[in-house]
Amino acid sequence: MSRPLPSLRQMLEDLIATPSVSSSQPDRDQSNLPLLELLATWLDDAGFDVEIAALPGRPDKANLIATLGGGPGGLVLAGHADTVPFDGHLWQHDPLRLTEDGDRLYGLGTSDMKSFFALAIEATRGLAAETLRQPLTILATADEESAMHGARALLDAGRPLGRYALIGEPTGLRPVRLNKGVMGEAIRLIGRSGHASDPSLGIDALEGMHAILSDLFAWRDALAAHHRHPAFAIPYPTISPGYIHGGDNANRICGECQLHLDLRLLPGLTPEALRAELEARVATVAAPRGLQWEVAALFPSIPPAETPADSAIVEAAEALTGRPAEAVNFGTEAFFFNRLGLETVVLGPGDIAQAHQPDEYLESARIAPMIELLQGLIHRFCIEVQAGQEGPPLSGA
Repeated sequence: MSRPLPSLRQMLEDLIATPSVSSSQPDRDQSNLPLLELLATWLDDAGFDVEIAALPGRPDKANLIATLGGGPGGLVLAGHADTVPFDGHLWQHDPLRLTEDGDRLYGLGTSDMKSFFALAIEATRGLAAETLRQPLTILATADEESAMHGARALLDAGRPLGRYALIGEPTGLRPVRLNKGVMGEAIRLIGRSGHASDPSLGIDALEGMHAILSDLFAWRDALAAHHRHPAFAIPYPTISPGYIHGGDNANRICGECQLHLDLRLLPGLTPEALRAELEARVATVAAPRGLQWEVAALFPSIPPAETPADSAIVEAAEALTGRPAEAVNFGTEAFFFNRLGLETVVLGPGDIAQAHQPDEYLESARIAPMIELLQGLIHRFCIEVQAGQEGPPLSGA
């Protein structure tokens, strides 16, 4: 006999109390299995068929795929099971304890975005498989906050998941159908050190990086002039240098310098094309100066995503929220889901301004509307399926 589901409040408390940090720094990275096992217990009790699929080469990381009902199409309610690292001493509230203070629920993952799973499960409370004409899937992915390993593993496997998807990232209950891509690139220059009293004794890598920065700023302006998308608040691609380090002493010519860049791509631009352009520009500056150079990705790039405005999931989300679909400057897993044949909208109760911040919180007033919205989408795409929306995914990997 299945056990009754915990209350919504209890699910929220348990999710926030279960750490699931993902980080590119191994000493801060954590397994997401304890959180997935928690979700698996609840979803199994709710009648879902639950699978925990380990990531290739990472037995401590997995995706959770829980399905109610059967058929070739259906709706996927998706989110990432990880959070960013946190600095506990900067929080006024315990980051691993759900704390209600006024009209806010504080805790790591309340907004971005572990609480979404509790709301998704609450929206299915009492739902039976036999009432569904198309399946409902709840999907929890690994490592979205570090390199999107979970979504990449799903795409590599090419496994159909459904026809429509909602990703519960923090959008303030506003539907989103476009997001920028994200690249992190490292430029490394190697020159030759020497005594600073005679510049001819060395090849200054820091001076070379200065020239590269000047060229990158000119490229940034050219990209902004030639690539525009009015749906975005920042309607052009951006290039932001966020880290630079070179040299070791004022009286030594700098023999090595490294620069890290953040690039945000509009739909229509590809990481491959921008990286090729970046490499060509670095080579043009470095080679005449006798500098060795290297351009390397800091993490696998996240391509931009765009779901058509006339997609049924976009139109349904607009109708249920009363808001037109928007575009956001941050990256999501939508590209990977769209490649799997899922028409995807991003829509969640949190706010991106709260993400990755001390004292992250979710406004309590957002909870009931989000549950109602999820129930509306489930009804539309799993129960009263309209003609043309019941078929197989539109494309494969």
